Amino acid sequence: MAKKRRINIGISCGDLSGIGIELILKTFSDSRMSEMCVPVIYVPETAFEAHKKVLNFKDFHYHKTDSAQNLNRKKINLVSTEGGGNQIEFGTPTPDSGKAAFKSLEAAVQDLAATHIDVLVTAPIHKENIQAAGFKFPGHTEYLASFANEENPLMVLMRDELRVGVVTGHIPLKEVSATITKELIVSKISKMHNALHKDFACTQPKIAVLGLNPHAGENGVIGNEETEVIIPAIEEAKKQNMYAFGPFPADGFFGSGAHRKYDGVLAMYHDQGLAPFKALSFGGGVNFTAGLPVVRTSPDHGTAFDIAGRGIADENSFRAAVYAAIDIHSNRTLYKEVSENKLESAPPENHRRKERND
Repeated sequence: MAKKRRINIGISCGDLSGIGIELILKTFSDSRMSEMCVPVIYVPETAFEAHKKVLNFKDFHYHKTDSAQNLNRKKINLVSTEGGGNQIEFGTPTPDSGKAAFKSLEAAVQDLAATHIDVLVTAPIHKENIQAAGFKFPGHTEYLASFANEENPLMVLMRDELRVGVVTGHIPLKEVSATITKELIVSKISKMHNALHKDFACTQPKIAVLGLNPHAGENGVIGNEETEVIIPAIEEAKKQNMYAFGPFPADGFFGSGAHRKYDGVLAMYHDQGLAPFKALSFGGGVNFTAGLPVVRTSPDHGTAFDIAGRGIADENSFRAAVYAAIDIHSNRTLYKEVSENKLESAPPENHRRKERND
C-alpha cells in the first residue's frame, strides 16, 4: 500500500506582539507533528529568530525557502514575509506587528488559492491593530470569505463532538435583530449541514437552532423574531431535507446538556454561541470557517498580549487547530473520492438483454 501523502499546512504568524509565534514554536517542537504534515510558516525571519531567542528555542531548526513551491518535505519550512521591524515589543501592538500579521496572512492565502499549501492555520491577530496595515475586514473569516467570493461563510467553534456556528458574526449586538432573515438563517443551516456531512463525516446531521430572545420568545410574548423569522427558516430547511430543530431557549441549552443530542448548534449571534462554547471548551477549542472551498482553522483565543514573551502560553488549542485542519482535509478528500466513484447501475435494457442471452 502506498504511503499516504502528508499535506502542506500553511501557518500565518498573527500579531508579532502576541503569543502566535510562541504557539507555533511549542507546537512544532514536537517532532511527531511533522510526521503528520509538512509545516510552512509565513513570518518575517528576523522576528521569528527574535522570538526563538527570547523564548529559548535555540534548537528549533527550519528550512528557509523563497516559495511554498520549493519545500523541504523532511523539515519545517519558513517563508519569510514582510514587516516586523527591528524590535519586538511583547504585549504592545505596533504598526510593524500589525503589518507583519497582514503580510503573513496575505502570502499564505495566496499560496492556499494557488494550491501550494493544502490548508491554512491562522495564529491570532489583533483586529484593531491589523486595520492600520490596510486590512479592512472585521476578522479572518470575513477576509477569507472576500478572497473566495463567498458572501456568507459560517464561523464554527468546535471541540470533539461539540460544534457551534453563528448566524451573525462580528457585528454590533444592536444590529443582530435586523440582520437575521429567513433567507440568511436557511443559508447558515445549509452551510452547517454541508460542513457536518462533508467535513465531519456525519451521515444525517442533526442541527439545533437557538432562539434570539429570552425563552425563545415565549410564543411572541418576549419578541417576535422566533415566530416571524426563525421558525419559518427551520421549516424551510426541513423542506430542503435538512434535519433542523428548534428554536431552543439559549439560556439552559448547554447547561442542561441538550447540545449532546445534536451534531451541530446554530446560534443567532456571536456571544450567544461562543460564550457557552468557551465556558465548556476554552483552551482546547478550534475556530473553523465553514462554507469555503478551502480549509482554515485557528485556536479559539486571541493574542493574549498580557502573557506574550513570557513562555507560558498554552499551545493546546493551536495544536488542536492543526489536527482539525488535517482531519477536515482528509474527510473532504474522502467525500470527493466517494462522490466521484459511485458505481453506476446498468440500464434496465442491458439487464434484460443479458437475461435473453443466457
